This record gives sequence, structure tokens and C-alpha cells, in this order.
Amino acid sequence: MYRERAARLAVLGGAKVWVSVLPRAKRVLPDGCMDLLWDGAGLRVAGPDTRAFVTGGSGEGATRVAGVRLAPGVGPVAFGVPADELTDQGADLDVLLPSRRVRELAARVGEAEAVGDADVAAALESVAAGLLGGSAAPPGAWLGTAVAALDGRHGVAATARLLGWSERQFRRRSVAAFGYGPKTLGRVLRLQRAVRLADEPAAVVAVRAGYADQAHMAREVRDLTGVPWTELRAGFG
Repeated sequence: MYRERAARLAVLGGAKVWVSVLPRAKRVLPDGCMDLLWDGAGLRVAGPDTRAFVTGGSGEGATRVAGVRLAPGVGPVAFGVPADELTDQGADLDVLLPSRRVRELAARVGEAEAVGDADVAAALESVAAGLLGGSAAPPGAWLGTAVAALDGRHGVAATARLLGWSERQFRRRSVAAFGYGPKTLGRVLRLQRAVRLADEPAAVVAVRAGYADQAHMAREVRDLTGVPWTELRAGFG
């Protein structure tokens, strides 16, 4: 079971709040985001992924996890760490922020969990909003511009010009904000476009998602997810 909704607090614009119960294995795809997680034991941060990974299916019963998926580039502002320090890995929140503060936040979420899924999700959203709203350095306006341009099929050079930067500047800022350079972010965003179009025939998906052709999509999907498109698509059912 997986439920997701848009964040209701304005400071979290573009974030998603979700609850997942994983009785069996689930493939999690890269999306350029960082998540604040609650697994019933504590608060964790999941860094941006460069490749898909499989979670759940341990044979030890269902695992319930709640999360707030922050918009690309916003995580470093909330957690106070460059995204590339957590690329393809996670960390307990008290490694990144003062332990006493994290214990207080975890206690708040734990109390809400005793009431139900909706309450734990709302409590976690409130915690994420507090972390972001209390930051001394709010997210830069360039983040949304860069993501929109790359998602709109602009190339790295064109996006850098749009931002008024050199390609080297753009790459350096992207690595700190997104966990990887703009070329990789563009590939991840293109995969997400393909996933949203998964009900269409593969040839149509390739064109509409922005791949050169179906063979190009097949290579990229396998590289980013570890499985062919047909298997990935079947997993959405």
C-alpha cells in the first residue's frame, strides 16, 4: 500500500507527503529529491539516488514508513548539508542536526503515530516545514528555474545560459543542491517523465518523454533502474 499527497504547508511548496506499507519488495526510482523519513523508530534522511534500489520484502512482515519528499534542491536547505554528501545513501537526522532537537521532533512524530497514518504524516510534514522555515538560507529561486528548464528538455549549456552562469558554475551548484550534476539530473527527470507516461506504448513514451528513440530509452531505463522497460512498467500494476 502506498499513499501520497501534496504538502499542505506553503513553506513546503512542491513537496509530497507519503505513507508506505511494504509487505513485499518495491523498486524505488531516482527522482532528484531528498526525503525526511519516519520508520517508527526515528527520523532519517534519504539522500538523492543515482540509481533505483529495492526496499521491503525482508520476509519479516510489513514495514510502515512515512516520508516527506522535498522538491529537488530543497533538502540541503532543510538538513544543513550539501546533497552530494548523501548521494545514494541515508543518515539519521541526529547526525546532521543537534541530537536534543531531533529527539524532541521524533517524540512529536511518535506521539502522532499512535493515533494513525494521517496523523503521523501531518506531524512529519510539520517537522519538515519547521526545518525548512527555520533555515537561515532559504532555497534559491534558481532551483525551480533549473529543474523546469532541464525537465523541459533544455540542455545543460542552454540552462546555464538561462541562469547567467558558466557550465562549470552550474555543475558545481547542481552537485551541492541536487547531489549530482545537471546532466544526471536531466536523465533522472526524463525517466520520471517516462514513468508518468507508462500507460502509452513504448515507442510513444520514448518520443514524448524526450528520448532520441526507443532504443535510447531502453538503454537509459536499464542503466537507471537495473531492469528493462517492460519489467519496470509491469511493476506499476
